[in-house]
Amino acid sequence: MDRLDNAIRPYAWGSTTAIPRLLGVEPTGEPQAEMWMGAHPGAPSRTARGPLDEVIHEAPERELGSRTVARFGPRLPFLLKILAAGAPLSLQVHPNLEQAREGYEDEQSRGIPIDAPHRNYRDANHKPELICALTEFDGLCGFRTAAEAADLLAGLDVDSLKPYVDLLHAHPEDAALREVLTAVLTADPEETAHTVTEVAAACVRLGGAYAPYADIAHHYPGDPGVIAAMLLNHVQLHPGEALFLGAGVPHAYLDGLGVEIMANSDNVLRCGLTPKHVDVPELLRVVRFEANDPGVLRPEASPSGEAVYETPIDEFRLSRYVLPEGTAPHDLTCATPQILLCTAGSVRAGEHDLTPGESVFVPADEKAEVSGAGTVFRATVVV
Repeated sequence: MDRLDNAIRPYAWGSTTAIPRLLGVEPTGEPQAEMWMGAHPGAPSRTARGPLDEVIHEAPERELGSRTVARFGPRLPFLLKILAAGAPLSLQVHPNLEQAREGYEDEQSRGIPIDAPHRNYRDANHKPELICALTEFDGLCGFRTAAEAADLLAGLDVDSLKPYVDLLHAHPEDAALREVLTAVLTADPEETAHTVTEVAAACVRLGGAYAPYADIAHHYPGDPGVIAAMLLNHVQLHPGEALFLGAGVPHAYLDGLGVEIMANSDNVLRCGLTPKHVDVPELLRVVRFEANDPGVLRPEASPSGEAVYETPIDEFRLSRYVLPEGTAPHDLTCATPQILLCTAGSVRAGEHDLTPGESVFVPADEKAEVSGAGTVFRATVVV
């Protein structure tokens, strides 16, 4: 079992206080957006044996177990993060596995450099993800119904939004959502910026259900993503609640601290709220234009004490243990690799004492017991 020393990513949207508060350290004054736990080559966790990606590369079957290697290859299939949003992230969507493979092969064949700013596919993998709130957490997830989106836009009483409202009323739902998103993202930039300014002023004036969009517009003035965001469900998670984000589902995190886990991929197609490249045709190929309930996950602890956040994919499995004072140790030994993360209290994992924000990597079949009084998240795979 290896104690992990994890990199913190200073993205501009990060909170300056949330991760330092969790770790019990003084803020630096700089944004601290994500703390990565895993073997992603961009920022692998460090161990006493070396960077985790190198440790796994040297003996994948010993570290990951034969079943994990047979199913996913000689690499850790997931990346675990603590995410701290102090401002809205980009509005984005992820491809499914077939789309990712096709897109990656196409861009490779056209000789587009992996690090090119206009590149969409940096690998051939999909990127399903799960976010579990540690604090109150706001986000956008999936499309509203066309009727709900029309009512929200109409309530702003902005003349330039009326064509979008008419479109949402005039077509079948999937076609309506597609036409409106396409129109928003391909409209004249100057006209759109003027509309967004009017939208922002109306959101500030009206407050209530419009308040989140006023904040989004404050951070991204003139961005068409402000209007696109109003097509999506606004979701507020309480601590312990989670959202699963599958392929094709547009989403954005707005504010809060959470534990995030995802398949090991960098494939992101952006819809707005960003200065980065937005490839509208490719985006429209990937987005699922389906109105649906976001599906907030509220797991109940099993008799073993484990509360599992069920998802339909195998690259990761996230669960949570809330350990009361005086409980017997929990045996978490299994045939797959694990990362154990403490988020509250004081927990002992094997020979390691963990406080909030500290974590360990547990190789496959390695003895793993946890005890103490606190909260532990367990990340592993399904094979």
